[in-house]
Parts: sequence; structure tokens; C-alpha cells
Amino acid sequence: MIEKCRLIEFSQKGDERGHLVVVEGNQDVPFGIKRVFYIYGSDKNVIRGRHANYNTEFVLINVAGTSKVKVDDGTNQKVFHLDRPHIGIYLPRMVWKDMYDFSEDSVLLVLASQHYDAQEYIRDYEEYLKMMREGKMERGN
Repeated sequence: MIEKCRLIEFSQKGDERGHLVVVEGNQDVPFGIKRVFYIYGSDKNVIRGRHANYNTEFVLINVAGTSKVKVDDGTNQKVFHLDRPHIGIYLPRMVWKDMYDFSEDSVLLVLASQHYDAQEYIRDYEEYLKMMREGKMERGN
């Protein structure tokens, strides 16, 4: 599962007036975008995320500042550094994610494949590990 987590480099356009980065669903990201939100004002010592999702895929982009994202599939872990506004990380469903080490000016943009549904979040890490060991990748299994 962890091998599906990958960096995506978005094309940059621009001229002497500045830069422009375009991100389109089902083209630049591997899903249709149904929800967009962003995280800012997080202290350097705060850990955000701390969950996995049954159905939602994500792309995270630090449009300002920097942060780190640790992904975990119950067996392997990997840390990604988001430090350029034209680089994102794709996170498939059922991957545990922790976002942390936010710079003071960090704005972390999140693109999601699904509308918010609290029932599809797995927020207990031990429960997540048990589900992954047992191969329970769907809600209700």
C-alpha cells in the first residue's frame, strides 16, 4: 500500500508577473476533486491528521511554507517533505497519515476525492493496525 503514496509534480506556468500552478481533477490528480480544505496556523509541535480513511483519496500540497507527512500502511512507513508549492503527495485510501513539523508560514492545501463523512474515518491507530493485519479494507468487514 505504501508504494502507492507518491509525489506529484504539477506543471508551473508563469512569466515576469509570477507563477501559476494548475491542478485539475482526473488529470493532474488521479481522482475527481469533491472537497478542498487547507490547514494553517499549526504550531511546529502539532501533529494533524492521525487517521486513515476507508474511501477517500487525498493530495496534499504545501502552497506556502513547509511541512512533513508520515504515511503508514501498518507494515511500512515513509516520510515526505512538502517544501515547494508545485509538489504534492498522493495518498490512497486506507493509509494512515500524520502531518507535522509545520513552518510558521505553512498553508497545507488538501484535495479530497470524497465529501466529508465522519463514519469513514479510522481514528484509532491500534484499531487501524488490527484491520490491516486482518485485511479488513472496507467499512463493515
